[in-house]
Amino acid sequence: MGKDKKEEAVFLRKKITLLRAFSLLIGSMVGSGIFISPKGVLKNSGSVGFSLLVWFSCGLLSMFGALCYAELGTRITKSGGHYIYILETLGPLPSFLFLWAEFFAIRPANSAVVSLAFGRYMLEPFFAPCAAPVPAVKLVSLLGYYTVLTLNSWSVTWSARLQMALSVVKLLALALIIVPGMMLLAQGHTENFQHAFDRQSLVLDKLPLAFYAGMFAYSGWFQTGFVREELVKPERNIPLAVIVSVITVIVGYMLTNVSYYTVLGTEDVLASPAVAVSFVQRAFKSLISVVPVLVALSCFGTMNGGIFTFSRTLFVASREGQWPPLFSMIHIRRHTPLPAVMLMFPLVTAMVCIGDIYHLLNFFSFSRWLFIGLATLGLIVHRCRHPELHSPFQVPLFVPVSFTIICLFTVAMSFYSDPVNISIGCTIVLSGFPVYYLIIHRQMSDRCRNLFYYLTHKLQLLLEVVQQEIKTY
Repeated sequence: MGKDKKEEAVFLRKKITLLRAFSLLIGSMVGSGIFISPKGVLKNSGSVGFSLLVWFSCGLLSMFGALCYAELGTRITKSGGHYIYILETLGPLPSFLFLWAEFFAIRPANSAVVSLAFGRYMLEPFFAPCAAPVPAVKLVSLLGYYTVLTLNSWSVTWSARLQMALSVVKLLALALIIVPGMMLLAQGHTENFQHAFDRQSLVLDKLPLAFYAGMFAYSGWFQTGFVREELVKPERNIPLAVIVSVITVIVGYMLTNVSYYTVLGTEDVLASPAVAVSFVQRAFKSLISVVPVLVALSCFGTMNGGIFTFSRTLFVASREGQWPPLFSMIHIRRHTPLPAVMLMFPLVTAMVCIGDIYHLLNFFSFSRWLFIGLATLGLIVHRCRHPELHSPFQVPLFVPVSFTIICLFTVAMSFYSDPVNISIGCTIVLSGFPVYYLIIHRQMSDRCRNLFYYLTHKLQLLLEVVQQEIKTY
């Protein structure tokens, strides 16, 4: 009888195996970044050699961050990623500021960047050699985003299966760039690597923007922390999935960039709106219509992973009392966090309609890296406060210390590199202060509370959602 009751109960089930966790990480990291960011890294690092150094450094930095998050994921048993790590280690105010910036700036801008890349690559074969019309790109971008949104509202299992299939597609897309590039390199095409380290072209104050572009391509190594409660054997599977996937992506990205530069000169990369397509036009003309579609499917997988994980952040924040209670509710039949999944719909739509990829990239990178740095600072604080807690996975102390210092230093330096966009990001973070003290910290009046409960109840009936019935942490 007890087993039947548990099967009927409404809660988020443990459906993410090691293979699905690996697919979630690969699917989130290998997205539009490797096909968009080479231009941003080269533009701000100044030369081929320095840009390859930036790519490798970003990979190493991602591994440091991923190891810190693997330890946090084994220490803290709740889902929610950055949000729950900051809440449990540094307290409610910084965690709310993260949630505020994540909801109004980081996540919608990130989703808009990936959606626009999806739209551009999807339409590329139909309009080549001309650029696709901007309204058409935005329309296809939104259609792709809404499809993923619907799937995540419908089924956890199907969105996880899609992620696995698209991870294979992503690795195939990288292989189609790496193999011809390596073949040409083996034949002696090294002319683009002459004077690779041109010091005159290096501008130090632009380096943080090069790192932002590179780290954007690697971003996704933190995704397992968002779904901690839905992972099978998390103590073993989080570190294993993180280490294998980050090493796979570092090797793949370095070989992909070497392939790009074997075929394309610096001027070609900087002039190209879609580096992967320009590469195929030169190196592998028979695949000119295939690669853009593979890249578009890559972006589709990144959108899927982003919606899958961020909905869990809103779900946990609501459960912790820092977000409206409706968003910690689950659909009674589908067992998906339906309200949390649907909430991103209006903001992403707005950002896709008005946004430009490179401005969006700098705009959200500041806030993202500030809070990731704070989360790893939280790991150091948690270790000092709870020396009695023995985590099943522990990294040497220099890893979180060096990662935190690099993150916060890059954030500080970026004020010199792009003061306008960084100031906007900073303003959005700071605007969370009055909201926290007026709404979260203070108690609502009885009239407001009654209205709030009335609206929640009506939406609950409309969406067919209830609170989780079994504790999963």
